[in-house]
Formats: sequence, C-alpha cells, structure tokens
Amino acid sequence: MSIDATKGAATAEPTAPTFAEATRVWARIGLLSFGGPAGQIALMHKELVEDRRWIGEQRFLHALNYCMLLPGPEAQQLAIYIGWLMHRTAGGLVAGILFVLPGAFVMLGLSILYAFYRNVPLIEAVFFGVKAAVLAVVVDAVLRIGKRALKNRVMIGIAVAAFVGIYIFRVPFPIIILIAGLIGWLGSRAAPQLFSNDGHGGKRDAPDLKGVIDGMFERGELAHADPSWGRAARVLALWLPIWLGPVLLLWLVTGSSSIWTKTGTFFSTMAVVTFGGAYAVLAYVAQAAVDTFGWLAPGEMADGLGLAETTPGPLIMVLQFVGFLAAYRAPGTFDPLLAGCLGALLTTWVTFAPCFLWIFLGAPYVEALRGNKAISAALTAITGAVVGVVMNLALWFALHVVFRDVRTLDILGAGPDVPVLGSIDWQAAVLALAAMVAMLGFKIGMIQTLSACVIAGVALKGLAIVL
Repeated sequence: MSIDATKGAATAEPTAPTFAEATRVWARIGLLSFGGPAGQIALMHKELVEDRRWIGEQRFLHALNYCMLLPGPEAQQLAIYIGWLMHRTAGGLVAGILFVLPGAFVMLGLSILYAFYRNVPLIEAVFFGVKAAVLAVVVDAVLRIGKRALKNRVMIGIAVAAFVGIYIFRVPFPIIILIAGLIGWLGSRAAPQLFSNDGHGGKRDAPDLKGVIDGMFERGELAHADPSWGRAARVLALWLPIWLGPVLLLWLVTGSSSIWTKTGTFFSTMAVVTFGGAYAVLAYVAQAAVDTFGWLAPGEMADGLGLAETTPGPLIMVLQFVGFLAAYRAPGTFDPLLAGCLGALLTTWVTFAPCFLWIFLGAPYVEALRGNKAISAALTAITGAVVGVVMNLALWFALHVVFRDVRTLDILGAGPDVPVLGSIDWQAAVLALAAMVAMLGFKIGMIQTLSACVIAGVALKGLAIVL
C-alpha cells in the first residue's frame, strides 16, 4: 500500500459500531485486560482510539482523567464511560460487566483452588510465566501512555514529581491528584500553552483524529450526554438501591454481626475510598482482614494479590479473594464452598456496582465542562501526574516479580521499596526480559507473548523439579 493510501485510510471517516459489534469488542477487551490499570488502559487505547477510532485521543484522555479522580477501578470506569457514550445505559452496562466478568470467574476459580490446593506445582508454574509476561505488558503501557501524555517539560516534571512523591515519600494518591489539578488550574492563567491538551507547547507524534463519538457529538446525536438535575435524581434513585440494597437486606435478615453484613458493609466502604486503585488500599484492607476481622492469616493478602495480578480485569478483584475466604471460613449453616462463593459474589457486587453510579451520574457534567479551559488545564496536569503514578505501579510490580524479597527504607517515617539483591529470581528476570524484547523489540502481540511465557514458565519449573 502506498503512503498516500495509508494516510487516506487513517483519515477516513470511522464507522459507528452496532451494539452487537461493540459487545464483541468489549468481550475481547475483558478477556485480554491483563497488566493492571496501565496495561488495561493501553489495551483500550489501542482497540478504541488507534485501531477502531471509536473515540478521539483528546476525548479519551478527558474521560480517563475523570475516571482517575473516582474511587474504584479507573479502567473499568473508562470502559463504562465510552460504552455509555456510544450506546447509552445499555452500552455502559455491557462494557462494564464484560470488563469484570472474565476476571471474576477466573478469580473465583483460583480462590477455590487456593482454598483446597494452594500449593499445586502446576498452578504455581503457570502463574510464574504469566507474571513475567504481565511485567512486559505494564512496561509497554507506561511507554505508550507516557509518550502521548508528556508533551512538554512541564508535564514531564509533574510526572517525575508524582512518581517521587508516591514512591519515596508515600504521599497519598488523592493528594497528588489534588496538587496536580491545582498546578494545572493556576498554570492555565500563567502559561496556558503549556497546559493545553491540543498539543501546543510540546511535540506530538500524530494528529488527534476524531472518532465516532466525536462525530456523534458534532451532529447532536448524544442527547443522553446533556446534564440535568432530573436525570441525576433518577440515576441516584435507581443505582443507590442497586448498590446498597443487598447489604441492607442482609443486615435485616442476618443481623449486624453476621459475616454477610460485615463483608457487605466493609467492602461497600472500600468502594468509596479506593482512590488510586488496588495498591493504594491494600495496606488498609490487609490490616483490617487480618487484625480486625480475622478473615485472613498473615501473608495471605499477598497471595491474593498474586492471583489477581495473573487474571484479566481490575486488580481490585483481590477483594473478591478476601470475601471468598472470609465466608468460606465462617460459613454458618451453609456448606463452606457455597458460603465462599456467595461471599465472593457479594464482595464483587458491592465493589463494582458503584462504578456504574459514578459514571452514569457524573459523565454528563464532565462532557459539559470539556470546553472549560481552566478545568481542561487541571485535567491535563492530572494526566501528567497519572503517568508518574503508573510508573510507580510498574516499578512495584517489577520488584515483586524479579525479586523474592523487598524491604522498605525508613526515611523519616517514609521511604521507597528496594529489592534485596541476593533474592533475585534469575529465571523470572530472564523470562521477563525475553517478554519485553518480544513485545517492545519485535512487536509480538500480547496474547502470543503471554502464551509463550506460560509454556516457558511451566517448562522452567518442571525442569527445576526434575533437577
């Protein structure tokens, strides 16, 4: 194909998908959404912005900025947001549910295996290979998102400051986002060209081609995205009972001291405060699950996170693992396995149902404010900070994949995680390096790299057992 033909294909008007076509794509994304928020957002960007052009670059980043401000899994909320824009409430429901459903089933199966056969060598070998591939996916995602979001030195500086703040000084994620937004808001007055999301003041590697959704806005076809107080009231009246109704019913039927009421109430609270994703809230959940409620033994939260990191879907799915074990170990009159499955279902429900509330309630107002230059500048600065936060997540994951032991340096009550060099896992390091060379150097696809790493992981662990 000639250069002109390629350029023409890239600039041609994209085709709006049918509901069935969109459903198939959301199912594909749900099945392939490995690598935590960094990998999941990069996957959606490639599928929805680059390959299919359902949404333009700037509207995608604008939606992502809003989702990053919300408690809960930002990648799932971004899927709900884009699905809602294209196909209203039904589109948002399908996108959000399919994003979570594969991981929920896999996590439930792994939780059952953990409860019965936690030390099965074959399962450990599969996880070993998957982790190496996921590390490559996360590194690729950091490079991809950073290239598009860090358009000038100011954005790079904000990303570096965010990384240093969260990695070394343990600054809470919401505070980092708040400071970045304030910097952007003030910067829009002092140097607006540096905080514009149209690329002024920095280099761009490609024009912002408009997508299907952008065209629908221009033609006035997205009336459901217009904000109104009546619509907001209807959303609240519907989704608050959907979210909290089961918890209230369990409290009325089983009492305040039952495992069902405790898990429902606790994880409903977590759904409101999980800013920054799974990593930001894990310390508190682990402390409460082990010390306060006695649901888990020390160290089991780390096992749960390891399982969640090797499944598709949001990493916050680790909470389902906690809910399963909590009910499995205190089943009451139920069979332990049935109680565990019900506990996992309840935890998943109260964790992800509010995500639909946040999007259906707030998205129309976010779209209405999209042209506000001060807010746009604040969200642009937040995008830079998010790159630094995702870099922190990538480094955290790399440390725990390549090294068996990681310790925290204590510097005035804070400090970074550093590896114990003598604990390096050379097999994991080599396999992760090979996965990165395959994806970054030879541009081999994620699913092929993942499959190869699983086979290699099983072979390496099998060889170690034989020797």
